[in-house]
Amino acid sequence: MSRVPGWLGRLGTGAAELSKRWEERRAQAEQARAELPEPEPPADTGTTPPAHGTESVPVVVRPDPAQAVPWGVRVAAEAGWRLLVLAGTVWVLMRVISAVQLVVLAFVGALLITALLQPTVARLRRYGVPRGPATVLTAILGFVVMGLIGWFVTWQVMENIGNVSDQVQDGIDELRRWLLDSPFHVTDKQINDIAENLRDAVGANTDQITSAGLEGVTVIVEALTGILLAVFSTLFLLYDGRRIWEWTLKLVPAAARPGVAGAGPRAWQTLTAYVRGTVIVAMIDAIFIGLGIYFLDVPMAVPLAVFIFLGAFVPLVGAVVSGTLAVVVALVTQGVFTAVMTLVVVLAVQQIEGHILQPFILGRAVRVHPLAVVLSVAAGGLVAGIGGAVVAVPLVAVTNTVVGYLRAHSREAALRQSPQPRGATASSVAPTTPAPPADPAP
Repeated sequence: MSRVPGWLGRLGTGAAELSKRWEERRAQAEQARAELPEPEPPADTGTTPPAHGTESVPVVVRPDPAQAVPWGVRVAAEAGWRLLVLAGTVWVLMRVISAVQLVVLAFVGALLITALLQPTVARLRRYGVPRGPATVLTAILGFVVMGLIGWFVTWQVMENIGNVSDQVQDGIDELRRWLLDSPFHVTDKQINDIAENLRDAVGANTDQITSAGLEGVTVIVEALTGILLAVFSTLFLLYDGRRIWEWTLKLVPAAARPGVAGAGPRAWQTLTAYVRGTVIVAMIDAIFIGLGIYFLDVPMAVPLAVFIFLGAFVPLVGAVVSGTLAVVVALVTQGVFTAVMTLVVVLAVQQIEGHILQPFILGRAVRVHPLAVVLSVAAGGLVAGIGGAVVAVPLVAVTNTVVGYLRAHSREAALRQSPQPRGATASSVAPTTPAPPADPAP
């Protein structure tokens, strides 16, 4: 009996040591498990594991809405709202321009006149004439020449209006006889019905014609106001154009200022080349077409030549309208043969202009695709009438020059910021240096 308690004591001691070692190993295992990274949860397959004794029920997980939209639709939506923002900006800008249309057209007209007169100011400055007297002399000379041309055209029209009225009546009678004898089987009754309808239309619209005449007074007042604004703007642009341009550059953000500073002189060179080239081409058209209709004994040859000169400032459309007017005047005053010969003269001169004069005089810097010319003239006419049609093409030409320069400038800036190659490869890369800017002032 004395050995039993000792055996039990040893058994208890061994069990206690075994329990202690078990606790230590469990603590070590828990510590190691805590130090391990947490495993990622298994991918959701859309179903839940079936419970014992139950059927599996699929759980539908809806994807993110942005991921459910196809990539092409998302790209179209991103581009769409940006286009809407741009369209809204353009619409607001057009509304603002329409509200101050007179001021905008006057300033744009002043820019065109300045582009025409500025070389004379620069030439006088090179001869030692101070800036103020050079500006005044050039402006007076330019506006006096324009005024004399307007007075001469008005005088020619007033001198020949009586003879033209008689010739128009004779031409209408001759046209009537030609229609009666033509193979179109036009009867005298049909011609009388057409004339009667025209008289009725004029009589029915007498009130509208009267109101249009009253509105014409307002148009004259607005035209005089625009002329005065254009004159003052031209004087200041000729005298202080450089400082006006430098002040404008201060309004541009600093990051974009170098590009704008380089694009401005190039835009001015394009505008100057366009105006000078257009004036030269218009003078050639007016001289040769005027001589042609003069030798064909078409009345008011000089006013028609001046009208052809002014119409050349609206590319394509102006030439068609002025040429059509010359042909109509020849038809109603001299007959069908003279009208056909006038049409031949107009078409010949315009073909020479389009294929020889414009590419040679205007050059490639201001050449615009004919489709762009037609669309820009139509858009300018819809927005601002005749004035918009006149300034549309030079605006497109200047915009084309500015966009091309800014694209080249950004490309050169990217090349300067990119790491330069080393070794033999570096010698094969030609350094790109920007062209020196031209005179930014008009």
